[in-house]
Amino acid sequence: MPPVLQRNLSSVFDVPILIPAYKPAEPLTAVVQALLDLGFRRIIVVNDGSGPDYRDRFQSIAIPGVSLVEHAVNLGKGAALKTGMNFALVKFPDCPGVVTADADGQHHPEDILRVAQRLAEEPDSLVLGARTFGSKVPLRSRLGNDITRFMMRIIMGQNLADTQTGLRGVPASLIPYLLRLTSVGYEFELDMLITCKHLSCPLAQVPIKTIYIEGNRSSHFRPVFDSMRIYFLLLRFSVLSILSAVVDYVVFWLVYRQFGSIGRSQFTARVVSVTFNYAGVRRVVFQSRQRHSVVMPRYFALAIANALLSYAGIKFLNGSLGVPAVAAKVAIEFPLFIANFAIQRDFVFTRRKAQ
Repeated sequence: MPPVLQRNLSSVFDVPILIPAYKPAEPLTAVVQALLDLGFRRIIVVNDGSGPDYRDRFQSIAIPGVSLVEHAVNLGKGAALKTGMNFALVKFPDCPGVVTADADGQHHPEDILRVAQRLAEEPDSLVLGARTFGSKVPLRSRLGNDITRFMMRIIMGQNLADTQTGLRGVPASLIPYLLRLTSVGYEFELDMLITCKHLSCPLAQVPIKTIYIEGNRSSHFRPVFDSMRIYFLLLRFSVLSILSAVVDYVVFWLVYRQFGSIGRSQFTARVVSVTFNYAGVRRVVFQSRQRHSVVMPRYFALAIANALLSYAGIKFLNGSLGVPAVAAKVAIEFPLFIANFAIQRDFVFTRRKAQ
């Protein structure tokens, strides 16, 4: 084997493989052994409070090359992933990141290797192992992924083949931000994509095999409850913007009814709604941790431009076409709302690499 290739494979096998496990079935042992046979020597298994009935199964894999970390109680997949990531950064500070894989045997060892190779080649990118969702995939998994893909494309502007994949190469530079997230369940993996977007972390997708064992019965994912939690996480991106729009319209209507001035009504409404909106949209909606000195100039420049366009449009519809002022405001600001959200998402609250 050429020396260069040997060095490259050596660096790949230094990538920690993180496996969160809650009441795992027998495939866990086979997954760990297959990774050891490939050459991986930094395998981290997190026992997420599986209980005494599973102690022997975990002890059987506590062998050289495998680090076993345990939760006293079940805390959720997200919490287990964060525990394993923190362990990896502390024990292996030289690693380019970690590769996360599921414990149920649904990720082929060669696919795990391919994701690790891609992470070693692109240590600044979040690498997603992307499955193909054909007709043989269980309906709940296919439908859940299709809905989440659609929501991510609309709300986050990201077109991803597989939003729910558990096989991911997570760069070390991203992990400190992920450790601060409050999500602890399955929604953590979606939160990871959102955080990646806001930090301008590049995304890479690696096609992988689609494996479902016994119709995915061993999965602890609860389709209704866990999907609701994930989609509620996405919903927060639009709720505050809608509330801000309601505040804006109410104030505009009250001031216009009192004074009959579009200019005064628009100015007052925009000042009140922008004040209400800024703090919430920065931390609750877009979860930005950038400095105010970076975000505020962009935000208020957008707010001023938006207000001027809105004012001009309302004046035109009201003065030239005779449309009532409040109706004109609705007609003008709906398309502005869509554009405003997209600009905030992709420019105002997205970190630039130089920052």
